Amino acid sequence: MPRETQAAKAVRVENIIAALQLAYPNAHCELDHSNPLELLIATILSAQCTDKQVNIVTAQLFKKYRTAADYANANQAELQRDIQRLGFFRNKAKSIKACCQKLLEYHGGQVPRTMEELTQLGGVGRKTANVVLGNAFGINVGVVVDTHVARLSARLGLTTHEIPEKIEQALMKLVPQAQWTLFSHWLIWHGRRRCFARKPDCANCEIQGLCPSAGRVKP
Repeated sequence: MPRETQAAKAVRVENIIAALQLAYPNAHCELDHSNPLELLIATILSAQCTDKQVNIVTAQLFKKYRTAADYANANQAELQRDIQRLGFFRNKAKSIKACCQKLLEYHGGQVPRTMEELTQLGGVGRKTANVVLGNAFGINVGVVVDTHVARLSARLGLTTHEIPEKIEQALMKLVPQAQWTLFSHWLIWHGRRRCFARKPDCANCEIQGLCPSAGRVKP
């Protein structure tokens, strides 16, 4: 089978986007939030956890802590108890306090709108910054690469890279910038609803004809 050219891959990605957009017209970030700070906190909490579990915790958390100052001044042990349902809750509580202390010190308690400023906050890497920028502010700086995006990017033959930063760079070359945030949502929704990690539903997949792995993934 001849190797796919970058131009051919870009055309295939256009078709993948069209099909996923049709399948998931309402795709969005599934972390519950009502403002940029809540999304920032929820995204920090989401590491190694499902969005469903995070949403259970934040339903009460966001009623108790409403500002960056609330988190920055919170008792560490109490904050840990408030999020202990989630994995790595001690480290996450520490990261949230450090993050919000910097928000107060350098940004007046407001969530900044640049990659550089966000990644200087405690517990915030490029993935978290991309989530906040794309979903809270509509700013497409990069592509969110979570486990679903990484898995589907490999199965779809969009990249052979395994490192999130390199996967992101590959996707940024194939997907129009205006769709970077949505592309992540489409892949994540498809990963959660059809292209499962252990037993993908290839028979009913909306992009089966565009996927070189269709029917080849072992359960």
